[in-house]
Amino acid sequence: MQGGTGEKTLNGRKGSAKRTTIIFEEEEREFIDKLIREGKEQGIKPLISKMLDIYRSMMIYDWRFPGEYYCGISRIAFFNIELIDILIHNIPKEKWREVGRKMGEAIKVSIEATLGIQTSDQGNRQEVFKRLRLQGFGDFYIKDKYLMIKAPFISEPEVLAGFMEGLLNVELSIKTFTAPFVFEIKQS
Repeated sequence: MQGGTGEKTLNGRKGSAKRTTIIFEEEEREFIDKLIREGKEQGIKPLISKMLDIYRSMMIYDWRFPGEYYCGISRIAFFNIELIDILIHNIPKEKWREVGRKMGEAIKVSIEATLGIQTSDQGNRQEVFKRLRLQGFGDFYIKDKYLMIKAPFISEPEVLAGFMEGLLNVELSIKTFTAPFVFEIKQS
């Protein structure tokens, strides 16, 4: 952070940085030290900044009790990928794309209501991908007419293609059948 009068801080506001002392319980401090020692975090300040960015980005303002919270209009839950796979594999394969589209349409409503952006607008794709990444759906990259998804939460490309079609209002062609997935965005 920058300090001094009139200088901008990391959040872009003018003013001086403020110091804050945080007293951690011994177990919390040991956990933080372990993260730093293992190279998972660079330090306490970057860790807290990352946590605040995630909190702010996901708009997790409405905690009910541990395990239940809301992100905008949607209730969010931590969900094992194995459970999603069980659900998917109990749906007939010929319905996977359709089910994926319905899922994409549902998250589209959530993102549009929460962020106030149109998910089908190409200019908003980076903001949409950031939201999906924050919610654990994977890492999304777009180049020309190709969409690549690394570390996808949805492991079946047919379901994932439908999901992205419903969310972005596009038609996709599957180019790879194992992660990282590559999809071609077809011209409308």
